[in-house]
Amino acid sequence: MTDQGRPGPRIRIDGPGRGRAATSLVLGHSRYPAADNALHVAADLARRLRADLHVVHGVDLFDYPIDPDRPDSEDQARHALAAQQRRVAAVLADAPGSWSYHAGDGDPAGLLIEVAEEIDALMIIVGSRGEGIAATFERVLSGSVSRAVLRRQHRPVLVVPSAGTHLNADTAPAASD
Repeated sequence: MTDQGRPGPRIRIDGPGRGRAATSLVLGHSRYPAADNALHVAADLARRLRADLHVVHGVDLFDYPIDPDRPDSEDQARHALAAQQRRVAAVLADAPGSWSYHAGDGDPAGLLIEVAEEIDALMIIVGSRGEGIAATFERVLSGSVSRAVLRRQHRPVLVVPSAGTHLNADTAPAASD
């Protein structure tokens, strides 16, 4: 922690595990509901591939209270970040492989890429906030992590649609070369 109570450049918390797997996956996780959906998909994929899972959270302004001038704003931010970490730990509590939780300040896409490079990850997994006015507004304010990772990464990137997204033959985009 820094003097202001915010996470420093980066923290890592290792979950229980049974040794190092042959491969690793990196998951971008945030406070958005789509991130929890992506977490479940990544945990299932890690189990099927017998891979280690590295959950990465880029700490941004949205992790802090709306009014940063409140005397307890740093405490509120710490509580919000701790609650997110507990959500991840609860989902991965029964995971057969090992996992870790990384949190750091700065560009979330850059942090995902940095962790993926460090561990030579097989792929990066991110959730999509979906469509609609609320998702568009959030993307305008904070940018699209999935698009940033896709533009800057040589590894495969799996974008998990939000839980409410359902494609059928009438709405699915046509395949292209």
